[in-house]
Amino acid sequence: MRDIAYGILGLGILFAVAEAVPRLGLISRDFLPPADEILHTLGRDLAGRELWTALGETMRAWAIGLAIAFVLALALGVLIDAIPGARAATTSTVEFLRPIPSVALIPLATLLYGADLGSSLLLIVYASFWQVLIQVLYGVADVDPVARDTARSYRLSHWTILRRLVWPTALPYVMTGLRLAAAVAFILAVTAELVIGSPGLGLQIQLAQSGGAVAEVYALIAVAGLTGVAVNLAVRQLERRLLSWHPSVRGETPR
Repeated sequence: MRDIAYGILGLGILFAVAEAVPRLGLISRDFLPPADEILHTLGRDLAGRELWTALGETMRAWAIGLAIAFVLALALGVLIDAIPGARAATTSTVEFLRPIPSVALIPLATLLYGADLGSSLLLIVYASFWQVLIQVLYGVADVDPVARDTARSYRLSHWTILRRLVWPTALPYVMTGLRLAAAVAFILAVTAELVIGSPGLGLQIQLAQSGGAVAEVYALIAVAGLTGVAVNLAVRQLERRLLSWHPSVRGETPR
């Protein structure tokens, strides 16, 4: 409850600053409308269908792209761990591809898919994939080699070793990768819509900016921020459920 109170206090201070700055003339209202005007615009948008349709398009691209990236990264990470020498052979390739910014693929995405869902998915999958893959590789590498050798000496099957030994060890890393990838996927979804013009929240922000509706722009940005917070809280809740047995999660529970 104390953390919630502090969070509400922080939002109240932000609202007061955003209300006072334009009214005191420190920043022109043409660039920053008062907070109450932004909230009024936000309430009007929430009562309409257009905002929810755009947000649904964004979340659809986010969910599909994140799911594809997660499955591919998890499968590839486990495969690299299972094949002797595969990690050493793929390290240079991973380190070369991982730093490439996803926005650098915008021309390619536009060429292949135009202003469509496929363009957003290409950027989302590429950015999210590396977040999960790196964590999976760290997770499978953290398996106790003595425990792994013991399991092999008992002639346990690869599936049993994966399910009983590798997966419990790697799961905290996997969930960290999923949490990072979820945030990155949402950012890239909005970015693709904003730059490419794919249907969604980013496109609505672009249209509002082009039409000079400054309060509308800030209201839509607020929706994007609140959605990002909701995404992070949802993934954190999933992480707590799946890792309720892990010391890092048990330590978060108040005594």
